[in-house]
Amino acid sequence: MTTKVIITGSKGRMGQALTSCARKFPNLQVVALVDKGDDLAAAIGKCDVVIDFSAHAATVEVAKLCAKRKKALIIGTTGHTDTDTFEIKKNKTKIPIVWASNFSTGVNTLFWLTRKAAEILGPDFDLEVVEMHHRLKKDAPSGTAKSLAEILAEVRKLHLSEAARHGRNGIVGERTQSEIGVHSIRGGDVVGDHTVIFANTGERVELTHKASSRDTFANGALRAALWVVNQKPGLYDMQDVLGLK
Repeated sequence: MTTKVIITGSKGRMGQALTSCARKFPNLQVVALVDKGDDLAAAIGKCDVVIDFSAHAATVEVAKLCAKRKKALIIGTTGHTDTDTFEIKKNKTKIPIVWASNFSTGVNTLFWLTRKAAEILGPDFDLEVVEMHHRLKKDAPSGTAKSLAEILAEVRKLHLSEAARHGRNGIVGERTQSEIGVHSIRGGDVVGDHTVIFANTGERVELTHKASSRDTFANGALRAALWVVNQKPGLYDMQDVLGLK
């Protein structure tokens, strides 16, 4: 059976990568490419699932339309406000949604390893997350960095909004045991680098993932599209798709 897909944000860097990579999936067909100014509502009847890599401001309406037309949804946009997140999540009772900060198989392995390392190393290790992306990225920190910090906060039983330290400047005092550093670097054409640092007196553990091609993210999103059409309504992530939960 062929899964029919619409890609929103098709003219962007990820949209183009998705379109290119989709040709390598024999059981998947892209039936429409939608970008700013195009009418998703006119095309949505053709598909089984929408892959949204448009912009965070557009995702709420995309999700509402998918829920109304009973189409599965893959969300790859980042930078959503709390209100956006709430509005998007309301649709999980009507359709299956895969919402991931990163669709790379390698990055999702990093998520799993980060949780295990935090559990094993315990509270004596200081936690820092460092990410670097290309100069054109609009939001910071990256969605992936946020996910990594959320994993660390969950293991430590902390509220990330209180524990996160986004860079440091001036006389900030000694580092506290409860803070999680999150640092964003921008420059050049870097696709995406993420490092989680566990630092203690006398030793340091670092977990790093470096992406050199957007195809890694595109292939993961397409894999998620094939998976989600067979799921019940609900909110899922790539850990579900990959069977890591």
